[in-house]
Amino acid sequence: MGRLPEAWLAPPAVRELRELVRYRAKLVALRSGLKAPVHAVLAKQGVRVPMSDLFGVAGARLLEELRLGRADGLRIASLRSLITAYDQEITTLQRQVAAALAGDVGYLAIQAIPGVGPVLAAVFVAEIGDVGRFAGASQLCSWAGLTPRHRESDTTVRRGPITKQGPRLVRWAAVEATQRLPSGSKQAAWFHRIADRRGTSHRPRRCRPQAPHPGLLRPARRPGPLPGPVSGGGRMNGSGAARRVLVCVMPPAWRRGRPLA
Repeated sequence: MGRLPEAWLAPPAVRELRELVRYRAKLVALRSGLKAPVHAVLAKQGVRVPMSDLFGVAGARLLEELRLGRADGLRIASLRSLITAYDQEITTLQRQVAAALAGDVGYLAIQAIPGVGPVLAAVFVAEIGDVGRFAGASQLCSWAGLTPRHRESDTTVRRGPITKQGPRLVRWAAVEATQRLPSGSKQAAWFHRIADRRGTSHRPRRCRPQAPHPGLLRPARRPGPLPGPVSGGGRMNGSGAARRVLVCVMPPAWRRGRPLA
């Protein structure tokens, strides 16, 4: 009779693709956990790192020329060997994902969005699955947890931060895409417009501990203004732009089965 709620079950091919994408994301997180101790050892020894990527060609040359103690040298050598092993596994998984998505119309269409590359496109395709099951972009953003909380009682309506009730990997991919937007793109203009509108204002948030940095103190127990300006705007600056990027996941050309131009 149509009175029971329906749930969408991903087909076996989509579930297998999700396992590959999620496992790759897990390996990347573990690799990041191995890179952090290398930076910690160099910081402890007072070694300046002039390059942006310590594990690139120039960074590898710097690490090989270092003269450290026996314990620190063994630690860095062990960490570098583990990072190399993780790099090989991640490369292998990326090839498997690319082979599984070869010729996929949605996979090619999403990469037409500024800031979305092969890795983020694979995350969107695997986690979203059949995009046609959503009535529109608003439903897709709500499923992904990128819409603000809505609490309503009589005539009182309160809007809070985003719900974060959907898949975490989709939100991460949407936020990462906003950080890589070209300066002249429409999505970048949305991002800066949201950041400029929110500014550095902070609403009082009670029942939360105060941060140790004086610039991040919560004004719950302070009668006056904050000690100083807080850079970066509010904590939801990237969320609005991420919703804009996720809205672009449902272009009309893709829903009709044709790739974007």
